[in-house]
Amino acid sequence: MNQQKIGKFIASCRKEKKLTQAVLAERLGITDRAVSKWETGKCMPDISLIPELCEALEININELLSGERLNMMNYQKMAEENLMQLQKQEELNNKKLLHLEIIIGILSCVFYFLMIFALNWDKLSQGQTRLSLSDMEGWKIVFFIISTIIFLIGIFYCVKLEHDTGYYECPNCQKVYVPTMKAVFFAPHIGFSRNMKCPYCNQKGYHKKVLYKENTDAKSID
Repeated sequence: MNQQKIGKFIASCRKEKKLTQAVLAERLGITDRAVSKWETGKCMPDISLIPELCEALEININELLSGERLNMMNYQKMAEENLMQLQKQEELNNKKLLHLEIIIGILSCVFYFLMIFALNWDKLSQGQTRLSLSDMEGWKIVFFIISTIIFLIGIFYCVKLEHDTGYYECPNCQKVYVPTMKAVFFAPHIGFSRNMKCPYCNQKGYHKKVLYKENTDAKSID
């Protein structure tokens, strides 16, 4: 997709509707700076805002992504091309989020174990390998609890990122769906594959993470 072309098209449609950037931004619940970035081609509208933006400008999604008004002759061709571009963009965004999950998970674990090591350095330096919370001084216990809370928050955020990113595919019926947060959190996993029950065929198995789906009929696990 040509961001410059789309940006100019948004600006043109906005002016046709006699809307200022501030008024359009207010309708969409964003800042006028965000609208300015769209129109200068610096970034694309978030996918969640596209339907509202098209409604405000009285254009369809296919025209927005094409950056021009379309006639019936080339509508289907551009629709297919735009769908492919959206899938690629969704896949790229989801890859970035999964990479972020890995980074946060590694940093959380490294931080936690470094804190445990630091709090027990005096015992380890004396050759004691058995560590006990009851042997710690009061201030060390406080730091241990704080470190544990930070670690658990990091792990929870990682799981939430994985849940919110992409979809899962059932190995039995090949259906793609969005599970509940509870299902993802408590499911045994190998990498990004989790052992869950499919909401379509009710069969359990390791459902692999997929970064986009061709249709939008998502279903959640109970």
